[in-house]
Amino acid sequence: MSNSSSVVSISSFLSRRANNITGSITMAISALAAQMAKEGQPVISFSIGEPDYGTPQNICDAGIDAIKTGKTRYTAASGIIELKQAVAKKLLDDNHLSYKPSDIVISCGAKQSIYNALLAVIDEGDEVIVPAPYWVSYIDQIELVDGTPVIVQTSEATSFKLTASQLESVLTPKSKVLMLNSPSNPTGMIYSRDELAAIAAVVLKHPRLVVISDEIYENLIYDESVGHTSIAELSQDIKERTIVINGVSKSHAMTGWRIGYAAAASEIADKMGQFQSHITSNPTTPSQYAATEALNSVSPELATVTDTFNQRRNIMVDTLNSIPGITCLSPQGAFYAFPNISGCFGKTTPSGKFIEDSASFCKALLEDAFVACVPGSGFGTENYIRISYATSTENIVEGLSRLKQFVATLK
Repeated sequence: MSNSSSVVSISSFLSRRANNITGSITMAISALAAQMAKEGQPVISFSIGEPDYGTPQNICDAGIDAIKTGKTRYTAASGIIELKQAVAKKLLDDNHLSYKPSDIVISCGAKQSIYNALLAVIDEGDEVIVPAPYWVSYIDQIELVDGTPVIVQTSEATSFKLTASQLESVLTPKSKVLMLNSPSNPTGMIYSRDELAAIAAVVLKHPRLVVISDEIYENLIYDESVGHTSIAELSQDIKERTIVINGVSKSHAMTGWRIGYAAAASEIADKMGQFQSHITSNPTTPSQYAATEALNSVSPELATVTDTFNQRRNIMVDTLNSIPGITCLSPQGAFYAFPNISGCFGKTTPSGKFIEDSASFCKALLEDAFVACVPGSGFGTENYIRISYATSTENIVEGLSRLKQFVATLK
């Protein structure tokens, strides 16, 4: 007679981290929209943060040449020297920042660069100041390294930007990192030099505080009166406290090539590289050579990208502001609009769906009008949705027409 055994739930094997982590809401909605389109539904997706044009040919050729010439083996975990030199030149030429190649870590996308940075500076219980709205992965990454997110809500009154006084008000002896993202995902807003100077002054008063500056959308700016400033540019003191994050995904349409980079004080960069050596080893070798070409050359295909996005931005913002119940600030950079849709809450669709928040709004919009957007709740701020204009003008016009009609039917 065999002994009976209790049935063990697979979930009991999962770690605390596994049970606490959530998937990227932007990826989830994009996957659902893609599946609906595959099934024949006429979906227009405003959900994904990816340029809608191909990687320039000279960059592709560099990757292909790397494969053909046998550059397919391991490299140093923190990246090839040629790419580090190209990054250092870019940072000096564009941002007036002087770094040695040893201060630079090449990673599998800016997302890994941010995670490496958090691993290098966060101990259990350290607080990370995160202005909301924030990029969806910040909170989960902070929690994965046992940090404590301290979310600071911003508002339209400050163009969704953290003020120096807000920062000062939330700092404690446990504060360790300030997350900055300019231009911002999801709002498209940019911190001015004066705003960054005020924030830097607060940071420098707190000896433990480090800045992680996510500048991945640096090249997509439409407001020349603001421009892009890296907080690390402001002084040597703040540079030593800043980890600059960037990459080639958005600037050179290389999202799938997975190359990002970080620049930091040598001691921090060295630890980031050591962590990476145990997690992924080096970034993909041919991709590193392609990224070197991207940073060392001028691609004719990229010359009109900003103008094209600016035209799309203007169409999107003007149309959104013409829809009763919706208002939208004009983004200064990146390729997202972040409209306020709270005027639609408390209403019902013709199919009987009740709109109570941004998630229910996006769900109904996708199911009833076949338009995919991302709820603001995924970015830590209710009442808004994120709409990407990294798609064709035709898709923008048609998708917004459907959105306008959808809103008009709400009762």
